[in-house]
Amino acid sequence: MNPPGSITRFVLFVCWSSVLLSGAPVSLVIRDQHAVEPVPGRVHLRDGAGKPQRVPGLPFWFDHFVCPGKVDLDLPEGSYTFVVERGPEYSSSKGNFVVTEGKGTNLTVLLSRIAHLAAEGWWSGETHVHRGTQDAELLMLAEDLHVAQFITWWNKANPWTNMPLPKPLPIQFDGTRAYHPLGGEDERDGGALLFLDLAGPIDITNGSRHFPSSLVYAKQARQQGASWIDAEKPFWWDFPLWVAHGVVDTVGIAQNHMHRSGMLDNEAWGRPRDRARFPGPQGNGFWTQEIYYHTLNCGLRLPPSAGSASGVLPNPVGYNRAYVQVEHGFTSKKWREGLLAGRSFVSNGPLLRVRANKQFSGHVFKTRGPLEVELDGKLDARDPIARVELVRDGRVATVQLPARFTVARSGWFLVRAMADATNTFRFASTAPWYVEVDGHPKQPQEGSARFFVDWCQERMKALSQTSNITQTQRLELLEPWRSAEAFWLEKLASSTK
Repeated sequence: MNPPGSITRFVLFVCWSSVLLSGAPVSLVIRDQHAVEPVPGRVHLRDGAGKPQRVPGLPFWFDHFVCPGKVDLDLPEGSYTFVVERGPEYSSSKGNFVVTEGKGTNLTVLLSRIAHLAAEGWWSGETHVHRGTQDAELLMLAEDLHVAQFITWWNKANPWTNMPLPKPLPIQFDGTRAYHPLGGEDERDGGALLFLDLAGPIDITNGSRHFPSSLVYAKQARQQGASWIDAEKPFWWDFPLWVAHGVVDTVGIAQNHMHRSGMLDNEAWGRPRDRARFPGPQGNGFWTQEIYYHTLNCGLRLPPSAGSASGVLPNPVGYNRAYVQVEHGFTSKKWREGLLAGRSFVSNGPLLRVRANKQFSGHVFKTRGPLEVELDGKLDARDPIARVELVRDGRVATVQLPARFTVARSGWFLVRAMADATNTFRFASTAPWYVEVDGHPKQPQEGSARFFVDWCQERMKALSQTSNITQTQRLELLEPWRSAEAFWLEKLASSTK
């Protein structure tokens, strides 16, 4: 395990005079310490009162703007603080300066690489961007992000109705970067599904809060060629419905309630967590993980995904991201295929690259008798790491890499790293590896199957009591839930302790 890669350096020059009534010009340059030209980056610039500063003409969201490597500002007199970052593979630089009337300021910020994952075959991407596609290239360059899905249509808005669709898709730039501008989102009472890599939008603007079922739009998206549907979070009420009907390909466990400076400390309109078991700001993160582990414990192989919802929630683009191992050269198609195969890890900070018996995650080990497993890997991070954990069939134990253990019966395992941050859920998690001993896939675990049976029954009870739909609509909504309940009851019937 490498030590935390936090490096904070900046160079400040006061170098010219200018006559301004209320302030002075400031020039900010971002440099990679090993590169000649300025590099794009994200800037959190605040005045003495803590107010984030905007720059006309540059993309701004919540508390930051991005720039192509150099930006000129006109700032009023006063004191300022800044933080400059460029995704998790670079150090974070912070500092302060004072603007004095009549004196210009040159500010050069130096960033250094913590790791270079693309050089190791790991390529970054995310599923959930709500920013203008006109800024896509700069936003991705500023975060050193290689793949992004931009959500441009959803339940009450489809701007593509009277606009020509972009072609070819995805849009590629800078050699190894690509974004898809036609991502869609169905976000209603049951939660949010992301429709990705479609050639064009589907019409979901007539949907109401409850009706039709989210399955209707999911199946319509499939019919129109969606090769990737993401369950945006696992605590959405419809999650066991989506899984039972086989309409989702990935699930967001590095999800947008986790943000750079804190947590959205609730489950919105999803299934609420037990706050006695999952207290505090990190409770939502551990609840997310537990639901995912219950899914795996039912013998289902659903890879994780990551999305930030920048433009809706406070995150920068790519704060929550997935790294996918791509061999023999990057393409966005190979990136998606690798994510769907589980050759990946998700992160909002730690850079966790692990192999088990030299195999990347997603691999299925087929063995006669017990399997001896050796974990090896690398871990770099800007934040201190609190612990590294091995999760086996939902059971969590602290480990140090490299590590050895024995698998005696069919199941799954993954590795996660927890950063030492108490105000947010900052972590990394590999996708699972799977083990089949003596030719038998994992049997469902009784507690996990019961978990989803109870969930289905709770949801059906709530829908049966909903008053703002007709009786015909209610029956139509309940029908796929009864099928989902039967699916989970079958898992329960075949389960083991």
